[in-house]
Amino acid sequence: MPRTLTATERERFLAEPHIGVLSVASDPDVDGDRAPLTVPVWYAYEPGGDITFFTGTQGRNARKTRLLERAGRFSFCVQQPTYPYKYVTAECAVVKADRAPRQEQVQAIVGRYLPEDAARGFAESETARPSGTFVLFTARPERWLSFDFGE
Repeated sequence: MPRTLTATERERFLAEPHIGVLSVASDPDVDGDRAPLTVPVWYAYEPGGDITFFTGTQGRNARKTRLLERAGRFSFCVQQPTYPYKYVTAECAVVKADRAPRQEQVQAIVGRYLPEDAARGFAESETARPSGTFVLFTARPERWLSFDFGE
């Protein structure tokens, strides 16, 4: 029988280096009747804090940036796809969009997923020449849903 994770359990789980899946509403004025945009992201999170992630790498414009800034909120999900299955979702409010993040901020995210040298190289290349397309978002989780199917 699945059970809801406690606040401490869900925050610890979210703090692990999962791939996050972000979903944000489309803009009917620009996108017509398109479904919400749902994309995987690398992210950083410390229990009790905010979620940070980036978009617009390598100088590319990202639809995600426009939609996040317009909506100001999104849904975020991480899961454990092997037994014992777990997931955490959070409804989040965007609290900051930084178009000139510091290398350390980017490296804190990328370092969860890549070896140290590769993470440093990525962070250096993205922050050395701000393009205006690379954006570090900070978001506050406001509502949670979680389950642990292992018990």
